[in-house]
Amino acid sequence: MNATPNALFDDWNDAPAPSASASSHAVPAAPQVANAHTAPAPLAPVKAADKRIVNGQGDINQLAPFKYPWAWEFFLTANRNHWTPTEINMAQDVQDYHHKLTPAERHLFENVLAYLTTSDILAMRNIGLAVMEKMTAPELQIYQARQVFEEALHTWTYQHCIETLNLDQEDIYNRYRVVPAIHGKIALANRRLEKVLRSDLDLTDRETLHEFALSYLFFAGIFEGCWFYNGFSPIFALQRRGLMKGTAEQFQYIMRDEVLHCAFGIRVIRELLQEEKLQLDPTAVADLWQEADVAESAYAHYILQEPILGYSAELHLGQFRFVANRRARQLGLEEPFPGATATLPWLDEQANLRKEKNFFETRVTEYQTGGSLVWE
Repeated sequence: MNATPNALFDDWNDAPAPSASASSHAVPAAPQVANAHTAPAPLAPVKAADKRIVNGQGDINQLAPFKYPWAWEFFLTANRNHWTPTEINMAQDVQDYHHKLTPAERHLFENVLAYLTTSDILAMRNIGLAVMEKMTAPELQIYQARQVFEEALHTWTYQHCIETLNLDQEDIYNRYRVVPAIHGKIALANRRLEKVLRSDLDLTDRETLHEFALSYLFFAGIFEGCWFYNGFSPIFALQRRGLMKGTAEQFQYIMRDEVLHCAFGIRVIRELLQEEKLQLDPTAVADLWQEADVAESAYAHYILQEPILGYSAELHLGQFRFVANRRARQLGLEEPFPGATATLPWLDEQANLRKEKNFFETRVTEYQTGGSLVWE
């Protein structure tokens, strides 16, 4: 029997014809359709002006011409930042954790890790399920696809740290459920973000659009821009004393990703408000900052029940308020904590790794995935 070119996929072409005895059960032949091979009518070309952040009428499958070229640049930059957790030496961290950290430092380390493990999964779901699908310009979606991957990579990083240090996984992963101060932050994030998870959200409705913008502001400006940005600082405080340097290096790479996530989200929010001629309710925005501050205060005082050398709950919370003011300015909003000053002036240095490792050659080199990230 001669096989047709498509035999691997539609080998029914060579099936025998039904016998006469089986003719009563044969499936009737499909009726002939006139002009079955007529080409469909062509579509109008895509114009960049037709694109919008949400509610756009352009072709979501056609990347260019760009209306938001800056979003494509974010994607290219993110790819230059690529790394994986297994490339970083964690041998000294094992010695530090088991033999050098004080009980207060281990308490701090474990609970920061417990909070982050849950937060990045929450971030991954929010971008993938609540935000990305509602963007109607593909150059926005393609960066957010990379962002979803990066959140998964961060989760892998925390898991790698947990496994390397031989921590109790059930204990670490359940702390967000059983520790009130950690649970409070996650519960607040879920409440603010889950409202817009529905795929049938009607963003042509102004009230719904306002809710979406507030939710995305919380995510980009507070959750990633403040809680994450400030959230690695307790580990960096240990690093500055020569402790847990491998974990801290992992977190520096994560922080560099999060800087991009936050900067991208803030740019989207600003352009969304301008495109849609939407004004945020100042009271609703003030509530976001106040809730975040209360949750962060409870968290800081739990993880730092005892101050460690060079770091305390007051320093942590003060830096949160300073960074919150910065994010508000970047969003074009009123500062929520007037007069707040930088209590951790060294923190911004952590986002700007200048020396990089060529992990495949295990030597210091001018590896391009570094670079300075300028906020203002």
